[in-house]
Amino acid sequence: MNKVKLKKGDKIIERLQADYEANVANWEARGFTLASDETKKIKEVKEVVQTPEDKTFENETVVQLKPKKRKEKKKWKTYKNILN
Repeated sequence: MNKVKLKKGDKIIERLQADYEANVANWEARGFTLASDETKKIKEVKEVVQTPEDKTFENETVVQLKPKKRKEKKKWKTYKNILN
């Protein structure tokens, strides 16, 4: 009865290894990974991180947008206006 630790965010659960191996696709679909694999992934991600490049456009022109036209509000007839 070997147990496996599964991790999802801050939550860690323990399940039987036989149950985990039978339903690996379900555990991955729900976002669970092996807790031992999690530390390896974090180290790999830290190595891959690169500095972001400046993505500004030098010769781009800025087009000013026209303001939207507002519709006039309908004036409702009041009781006084109907009588007069």
